[in-house]
Order: sequence, then C-alpha cells, then structure tokens
Amino acid sequence: QVQLVESGGGLVQAGGSLRLSCGASGRTFSTYAMGWFRQAPGKQREFVARITWGGGSTYYADAVKGRFTISRDGAKNTVYLQMNSLKPEETAIYYCTIDVRPGTEYDYWGQGTQVTVSS
Repeated sequence: QVQLVESGGGLVQAGGSLRLSCGASGRTFSTYAMGWFRQAPGKQREFVARITWGGGSTYYADAVKGRFTISRDGAKNTVYLQMNSLKPEETAIYYCTIDVRPGTEYDYWGQGTQVTVSS
C-alpha cells in the first residue's frame, strides 16, 4: 500500500501562483512516476502533469505548458507542482497519483487539495 498526502492548495487571485506538494509513504521503493490530475466542479478529472522517477522526464497537458512545473525529490518521496499565472477556470481539486506497479499507471491517488482562483 501507498499513502499520498497533498498540501499547498488554497485561494489565490488570477495571475497568482501556488505550489502543491505530495508526499508518498508506504511501499514506494518501486516508484515509476508521480503526477497530478485535477477535477473542476461538474467536469471530468483531467491530466495535468507527470514526472518519471528515474530519468525525471516530464509531461504536461497543453493547457498548462509554460505555466506549471512538476518536479520531484526522490529522497523525500515527494512531488511538487509549481503553478504560475493561474486562471479562474483552473479552480479545481488537484489530485496526486503514483505509479508503483510495472505496466500500470495511477495505482494510488491522494485525497486531493482544493485550489481556488478568484477573478
């Protein structure tokens, strides 16, 4: 089992920044990747960003490229999401995920952290 705990959400004005963190504990010795999704009210959950644990390759949704940066600290089993130039439509619950099983993705999910962007 793996436990994920997100933090760093909150209320920010449009154009502002937030940094989300997600710490993993438990059976994390075989981590392949971690990432972030978000779900806005009334909408489906959508991919935001992903980072591989070994090589540090990063992937982003087109909507956040150039504004969001995902990074990791392997020693702390923590992934970060730096979000800049936030928009009101990015108000959502942001969820952390982790891949620990070969051949699968998003094996575990965090409880989410609320991000609210005011106009």
